[in-house]
Amino acid sequence: MAYLCLHILPKSIMNTAQTIAALVANPESHARFLNTLSFMENSGARKISKFEHKKEVSLIILKHAAEEHRHAYYLKKQISKLVPSGFETYDDSFLINPRSSRFYLDVLDLRVSQYAKKKLGLTGYDVKWAAYLLVTYAIELRADELYPIYQQILTETKSKVQVKSIIVEEEGHLEEMISQLKATWPDWEQHAAVAVQIETELYQDWVSSLVEEVA
Repeated sequence: MAYLCLHILPKSIMNTAQTIAALVANPESHARFLNTLSFMENSGARKISKFEHKKEVSLIILKHAAEEHRHAYYLKKQISKLVPSGFETYDDSFLINPRSSRFYLDVLDLRVSQYAKKKLGLTGYDVKWAAYLLVTYAIELRADELYPIYQQILTETKSKVQVKSIIVEEEGHLEEMISQLKATWPDWEQHAAVAVQIETELYQDWVSSLVEEVA
């Protein structure tokens, strides 16, 4: 395959691209992939709401939560371009590896929160805020890798499904998270690297579940 010049890409990205290309080639698998992404975007929006302070809620947080919900809606709406019916809910039968997909953010949140408590010495709401910043940064970094790969494959295959609008908003989210991290910790990159490492482990397991879908 020639998607994204696969022969010159890092192996991990190449494997992801090849797997997504195989999913896109089958309408049912593609629909399941879209529904899984929709579920995970919705989970992200719900996580943001969980992290919110009861009073001190900034415009950026409201914007971020609203856009994550929109992404979930937009992705699910795209499914009708692939299959005539089904995938109305996030039932396990409509997701790729429901266990891995459902607990992805929960495990990331838990492990980053543990880091915030043990290594940063934070307590109470400060733990939630640190987890919000670090978890969201790691997820946005992943989105900035995954969605462009997906969009390139959609373009190459002339698919009716498109995710260009999501890519633009995710890029903005990442810039916002970096700005907030810089304002919170002078050594923010050190803490962010921990979150990214945790997320990378979870992502690799999740990609493996995508491979099983098309095996």
